[in-house]
Amino acid sequence: MQAETVFDRLRNCPDLPTPPAVALRIIELAQDPFADLARTADEIALDPALSARILRIANSPLYASICRRQVTSLPQAVTLLGLNAALSLALGFSLASTLRGPDGIAEERQRIWRRSVLAALASRMLGEEAGIRELEELMLGALLQDIGALALLQVFPEAYAGLLASPAGPGEELRREREVFGADHSQVGGWLASQWKLPDSVGAMIRDSESCAAGNPMSACVAASGHMADLWLDPADERSREHALEQLLACRDLSLPAITEMIDAMTAALPEVETLFDVRLECAHQADAIKRQARELLILRNLVEIRNAAQAREAAREAEARAAELADQARRDPLTGAYNRVRLEEVLQREFDESMRTGRPLSVAFIDLDDFKLINDRHGHLVGDEVLRRFSGTLERLLRKSDLLARYGGEEFLIVLGNCDAATAARTLQRILEEVSRAPLLEADGEPVRLTFSAGIACHGDGARFASARDLLRAADDALYGAKREGRNRISPQQPD
Repeated sequence: MQAETVFDRLRNCPDLPTPPAVALRIIELAQDPFADLARTADEIALDPALSARILRIANSPLYASICRRQVTSLPQAVTLLGLNAALSLALGFSLASTLRGPDGIAEERQRIWRRSVLAALASRMLGEEAGIRELEELMLGALLQDIGALALLQVFPEAYAGLLASPAGPGEELRREREVFGADHSQVGGWLASQWKLPDSVGAMIRDSESCAAGNPMSACVAASGHMADLWLDPADERSREHALEQLLACRDLSLPAITEMIDAMTAALPEVETLFDVRLECAHQADAIKRQARELLILRNLVEIRNAAQAREAAREAEARAAELADQARRDPLTGAYNRVRLEEVLQREFDESMRTGRPLSVAFIDLDDFKLINDRHGHLVGDEVLRRFSGTLERLLRKSDLLARYGGEEFLIVLGNCDAATAARTLQRILEEVSRAPLLEADGEPVRLTFSAGIACHGDGARFASARDLLRAADDALYGAKREGRNRISPQQPD
């Protein structure tokens, strides 16, 4: 069945619930900018039963904090409640009869009515917790949130009663309503509110009553109030109550003390509400079970949140470590694993600035493998690559962790030795040269592959000062070529002129 068909049937149904005459007059008053307290009291006075209810609620515990003396007249009650509150309460009470009525579907109607009254009470508690001031208008929206269910029940009594009676998992009712009728009861209720010319704010609360994502705080409270009402309704099994609690918490992020306080407040108010709305709720005994299950669910939620937070932290750590690993890989030479020139320039500049600031010496060693081209020509480039890898590994092993090793290009390497003077740098490089020269790096084609290198060292701050990191690097490069001119396989320090 398509939604258009449903609304057409509703529009043409002679038995569709309609507001009583007093409700229609109050709706007009609610939209009249010139309405005043006296006129409101006069309209309410035309209905003796409605007048009695307004007087009763003005003297009820719900308003005990506002007025401490007995209210004895309707004008006093309307003045106490205020214009908007009086209009909202009067409209709610006058429309309440629309939600009831003896017929062949009395049991289903009674359940809708009980849910509506519980939701109206719950909305007041939720609204107070949320700091909402228009509590009576909120109660009206909550009271009427299921008016669409009543309309569907009236127009499609057998189909809708069957849908309500057939077993369904928690949260399945709306989906089944849409499947069968092409629209759910909140959509039908919103349409009905527009037909009745209810205030737009009330229509919005009805329309959004099944959506916890509603942006309006009052609509969110009405949506939560329906789930709060579901906690009390009989029969309530553990799973359905758990679902209602989950939905309530999805609509409003409530603490256990807040939920417990609301349940206690609702329990205390139930007798008064039963009298005001002429309904038997008989669910005060549910309070302890509801609080117990709320406590269990919140403990479970906290445990899940703790676990999820731990997992999120671990995932963040892994992502951070992976990002750091990828960033490190981007700064390394893919063949040898030594840092590349981009990272070299970053570290060299940082160390040079630190040396300038603190006066600690900074040494740079430029290394070039001797006769490396002969290795490539004799054994091939794959062997040459392996020589570069093993040489780089040897340097890493023999250097300090604070030193930086970078492949400068081809068979050239550069070492940055922070807080290291020229003599110490020369001894370090001489030790490495002896280690590399002592034994073959590998065997290729059945013969050992031996290696030597030449190195030039320049030091900033050890009796010599350079204007820039680039000048320091250039001095080490000049020292390297001096070592090569002197016959290779040696370390050559150089100081600036």
